[in-house]
Amino acid sequence: MDDHPVREALLELLRTRDEITSTDAARELGGNTGLYSFHLRKLAEQGLVEDVPGATGRARPWRLARGEAPAELGELNRRLEDESYQRWRDNRAQAPAAWRKDEAFSEIVYLTPDEMTAMGDAIRSVIALFRHRETVPAARPADAAPVAVVARLFPMLEPE
Repeated sequence: MDDHPVREALLELLRTRDEITSTDAARELGGNTGLYSFHLRKLAEQGLVEDVPGATGRARPWRLARGEAPAELGELNRRLEDESYQRWRDNRAQAPAAWRKDEAFSEIVYLTPDEMTAMGDAIRSVIALFRHRETVPAARPADAAPVAVVARLFPMLEPE
């Protein structure tokens, strides 16, 4: 996996959508459709994205590859999250005053496996209340901006 910033941005965008075209990418990320078309094809060569089956017409929709190394994609997602958070920390002072704080927190709680699943479901339910704003820009309040929401629920294993 290379660390090409355009490809990383495309994969990050695909994490929030079922599919994208190069036109969608150009609209969301800036730049031209040819640039994104080229890099989507390169990601397909790496087995990370694939054509959406049954799609017809000139616009070529892409999606994350199904059944393809979820551990590799998970690692990429974590790396992108970490890089985005570090970029936020490094540039927070330049953000508008209303956006200079974050809501980062970390807790250790004691849960059963079923409770951990229920907590994950609850977090996903809250996120789902706002997900439509990604694809329906008119639903976004005027002062809305993209916000990364990262939640990791995992059992803390004892060291061996």
